[in-house]
Amino acid sequence: MPNPCTVKAPAELLAYCFEQWPELKKKQIRTWLKFQAITVNDRPVAQFDHPLVPGDVVAVRTDRFAVPKTVLASGMKVLFEDATLIVIDKPEGLLSVASLAEDEKTAYFQLTDYLRQGRDHARDRIWIVHRLDRETSGLMVFAKTPEAKATLQGNWEQVTKSYEAVVEGHLSAAEGILESDLDERNPFKVYSAPASAHTRHAITRYRVLAKGRKLTLVALELETGRRHQIRVQLADIGCPIVGDEKYGAKTNPVHRLALHATGLRFVHPESGRELSFESPLPKDLARLMRPPPPG
Repeated sequence: MPNPCTVKAPAELLAYCFEQWPELKKKQIRTWLKFQAITVNDRPVAQFDHPLVPGDVVAVRTDRFAVPKTVLASGMKVLFEDATLIVIDKPEGLLSVASLAEDEKTAYFQLTDYLRQGRDHARDRIWIVHRLDRETSGLMVFAKTPEAKATLQGNWEQVTKSYEAVVEGHLSAAEGILESDLDERNPFKVYSAPASAHTRHAITRYRVLAKGRKLTLVALELETGRRHQIRVQLADIGCPIVGDEKYGAKTNPVHRLALHATGLRFVHPESGRELSFESPLPKDLARLMRPPPPG
């Protein structure tokens, strides 16, 4: 972080910062300003033309965290950040972590870049706690320390993980439990199979929220966290998620998988305080359940 500066002559804040810290990228300084990381006399300021007078002290906060609902690259939103963890709302189409084909356009890469704020040699980093499929939007939590990662993952079965999905067809009951054994050995597709050394047990609770003529909106809560768990189990009962061609969907009206991670509730790994986050169903998915116009 740059050293604090004492103003010697009247100036505007952003221009003053450019002049005082020429070794820093201007984009970096603008980002600090946007996130209220720059302070004047210990008070955060976001106004680029904030007037400075002689004697003012300009500094960058070392405890800089994103303002809630800050939008980062690729439409990713930061909902919460402290020294231990960061919670985001991931858009559909963004990988959680790197693949062989893509290592930069991922939530992990972009959050790491955000934490380093353009400082090429910074060592700030995040740790993966869980994943969402590229096609799934919604809530994710990342750890900012290895200890937080270990604690969150060690208690992951106690984390409340809620989803909503628009599915083809109608479920046979208004609520219930989906239970099966999943074979995850194929890297591209998961299958239900008889219980064996190659399968893992999967449990999902569901509740019907709304029924249309051909579609159903379902709330789901994971008791286990298996790869493609919701997608496979809904397909197994004849109600694949809209847009999920891999698992048998016949329709894709909004050109995406109609699955969204709507809720996360867990105990903070350091403070012990319960944290709860919600993300409403995206508008393009909610529109699927609207009745067609008359005529």
